[in-house]
Amino acid sequence: MTKKSFSYNEAIQEIEEILYEVENNKVDIDRLSDKVKRVSFLINACKNKLLKTEEQINKILDNDNE
Repeated sequence: MTKKSFSYNEAIQEIEEILYEVENNKVDIDRLSDKVKRVSFLINACKNKLLKTEEQINKILDNDNE
């Protein structure tokens, strides 16, 4: 998933898939660290997307109130 094609829904789906794999012992111990790093990256990307969206919505609402 490149930065310019980031999709919140795709990121959430990937997080859920990785969590399922981990919870059901489907991740090889040699790949576990990489999976955890990927989930951490995706969570941070989702948080940033939510914050940016919140800022945009607040700007729109502020403009409507003026």
